[in-house]
Amino acid sequence: MSESITRVVDAHVHFWDPARIEWYPYLADASRLEMGDLSGMVRPFSPSIYRKEAADWPVEKVVHVCAAGPAIAEETREREKMGAVDGFIAAIIGGIRSDQSATEAIALLDEQMNCSRFRGARTMGRDPGRVPPPEVLHALSDRGLVFDLLARPERLADAAAELAGHDDLVVVVEHAGWPRTPEAEEYAVWQDGLRLLASRPATFCKLSGLSSPRSTVEPGEMRPWFEHALELFGVDRCLIASNFPVDSCHGTFDALYSSFDTLTAGLGATAREKLFATNAERIYRC
Repeated sequence: MSESITRVVDAHVHFWDPARIEWYPYLADASRLEMGDLSGMVRPFSPSIYRKEAADWPVEKVVHVCAAGPAIAEETREREKMGAVDGFIAAIIGGIRSDQSATEAIALLDEQMNCSRFRGARTMGRDPGRVPPPEVLHALSDRGLVFDLLARPERLADAAAELAGHDDLVVVVEHAGWPRTPEAEEYAVWQDGLRLLASRPATFCKLSGLSSPRSTVEPGEMRPWFEHALELFGVDRCLIASNFPVDSCHGTFDALYSSFDTLTAGLGATAREKLFATNAERIYRC
């Protein structure tokens, strides 16, 4: 670990138990996800396990991101209780469903707003990359909530177009646009879509999930995506996150954060503080 990294606020973590099939049905049949070997992901993952795996890094707190598609409000309430124990879960990104009407989605947002750590939502369900309808985008903005966008490269340009006119809404692009392969064709599509999103001032980029294209957390393999996203959005609009336990499929927490350390080694201490901690605190108000 670099001595200059003094604080970590992990901006993307999932705590879950695959045995809760009614909450996490996709973990029961992970082969359908077509994401390769998912043994590191399909396991119980709790704050105590996280702390053990991240013990060599100064993680002060985390942002929990919704993963229970069929039980969104229930998971948010449970994570709120977990966060109340010691504050380690400092913020929660809950969810809405892609198959809901605007009225239903807004009601679900309001239900989750009863939790003090609730800061925003991502879209869950059969179409996770879907941008909510305008009424829901307005509701998010009016409530001071963040929209976490989980979209593959081929959906990024459409997402940018659908977000046009919602300039007051804070958007965080999860996993830097969620690239899945190292193919040049996909990389070009990803670049174009991410550039359109970066042109929107209220959009931020989560530098996470970048082990997927080459199934490794080696810094040289993640560099093309990491550095291009950082160049597009700049230090003030990027935040580093583990995406654990999903990214543990490709390496340990120590290996992943050592790679982040290497990839940011040329930046000054202030810039690294922003990427590893303070940007997440600012965006998610934690």
